[in-house]
Amino acid sequence: MKENYGNKCIFGIRPIIEAIENEIQIDKVLIQKGLKGNLFNDLKELIKIHKISCQYVPIQKINRLTKKNHQGVYAFISPVSFYSTEEIVMDLYDKGQTPKILILDRISDVRNFGAIVRSAECLGIHAVIIPEKGAAQVNSDSIKTSAGALLKIPICKEKSLVNTIKNLKQNGLEIIACTEKSSIPVYKHSFNKPLAIIMGSEKDGISSDILKLSDVKLKIPLKGSIESLNVSVATGIILFEASKK
Repeated sequence: MKENYGNKCIFGIRPIIEAIENEIQIDKVLIQKGLKGNLFNDLKELIKIHKISCQYVPIQKINRLTKKNHQGVYAFISPVSFYSTEEIVMDLYDKGQTPKILILDRISDVRNFGAIVRSAECLGIHAVIIPEKGAAQVNSDSIKTSAGALLKIPICKEKSLVNTIKNLKQNGLEIIACTEKSSIPVYKHSFNKPLAIIMGSEKDGISSDILKLSDVKLKIPLKGSIESLNVSVATGIILFEASKK
C-alpha cells in the first residue's frame, strides 16, 4: 500500500525512498548524523541521483519534528516542482524567445520571496533561481504571499549560484546586479539582451563573489533620507524598468 503524500512532510527510510521513486518533489531531507545501514545507503544513492538537498543533523532535531518512528530521516515535500536552469534557458532559445531570468541571492523572508515572485510573474520573467541553502522556503505561506505566482512561474533551485551564473554567461545572458554600490541609475540601462537580474539578501545584499561576476551594476536612485528599499519593492522597480525596454 502506498503512502499518502498529502502531508507536507514524511519520515522513515522506506516511505522517503518510495516518495522519490514515485517522483514526489522533495524539498530537503534531514538525516541523523552517523546513520548507517543497507536501506539507508539506497536512500543516499537516490538522494544523490535526484540531486535532493540534504542536511545531517543531531537526532534531537528530528525528534522535535515528530515523536513517531522516523528511523533517523525526515523529508519536507515541496508544493512545487523545481526546474533545471539550463533546460529553461535552452528551451527559451529554441522557441526564439529572449531569456529574462531573476536570481535571488539568499532572500530568506517568506513574505518578501512571495511578493518578488508575484512581481516576476506579472512582469514577464521566465524563471526564478534560488540557492539550495539560505533561501526562503517554498511553502504554503510563500505561495499565498505570491498570490499563486509560485505555481505559475518555473522555480530553479541550484546548489551553486556562482556556477549557475557562469553557465548563464556562457549561454549569452547579461548578468545585471542591483546594488547601491553602483553609480548607474537603473533607468539608463537598455535591457535589450538576454539577461539575468540578481537581487541580494535583505541584510547583506548581493554576496561579493556573485557581485564580481556581474556584467552591469545598477542602482535605484533614492531621494529620501532612508538609504534603502525593501528588497521586494526594489525588485518590482527594476523588473518594471526591464519590462518597459
